[in-house]
Amino acid sequence: MSLLDIGLLVVAGFFAGLVGFVTGLASIVSYPALLAVGLPPVTANVTNTVAMVAVGVGALSNSTREVADTGPKLWRWALYSAAGGLVGAGILLLAPAGSFEAIVPFMVAFAALALLLQPRLRALAGGRDMPRTYSVSLFVVAIYGGYFGAGAGVIFLAIALILTSEKIWRATILKSFLLGVANLVAAIGFAAFGPVHWGAAAAMAIGALAGGWCGPPVVRRIPPSVLRVVIAMAGFGLAVWLWVR
Repeated sequence: MSLLDIGLLVVAGFFAGLVGFVTGLASIVSYPALLAVGLPPVTANVTNTVAMVAVGVGALSNSTREVADTGPKLWRWALYSAAGGLVGAGILLLAPAGSFEAIVPFMVAFAALALLLQPRLRALAGGRDMPRTYSVSLFVVAIYGGYFGAGAGVIFLAIALILTSEKIWRATILKSFLLGVANLVAAIGFAAFGPVHWGAAAAMAIGALAGGWCGPPVVRRIPPSVLRVVIAMAGFGLAVWLWVR
């Protein structure tokens, strides 16, 4: 890679980290950047997963108290995310290329619609927490996160806001942490068995770390209803892009 390529990946990593924390759409910035510097699709995919671990690290370093306040259930959720990330990585490495990619745009669009309807859906649920349903959903979404991940943050956020009583600010932090866990487990598998481009991963991770760190202060300043609608609209845009690409 040239110095220009490295610079592009650092800058793309920063915006992927910031956008990823705020909206859950990091891969829509980072994945095309990796393709732009010449990486093949599978290499770009696994390299992206490795690099995006830095988003969670950066965000966690700037929101440790909020994550810790979740209590013991956080570790149970982390285990579901880790297991899903491991399964997703295995699918990417072992299954035929393109496995279940056809349903991904519909998954993202459904999550975006759920975000728009979240107040009504919570009202229909009587405001109750649904811990078992949330745990299973978390595991399923983490599989997708470990497999490809574009829009996984939107889906994470949607299930948190619908199946738990978490407010959007804390749900955004938890989304970043739990998706980071899924990415970390998948990244370990890719490091051992996948075609990771370590130079590209390192360059993008530097930017992603800074972008993730900047994410929590930005989200604190956005009104919750505005943030929810913006993320939903971005999710619909991503679904269209995944459908036509």
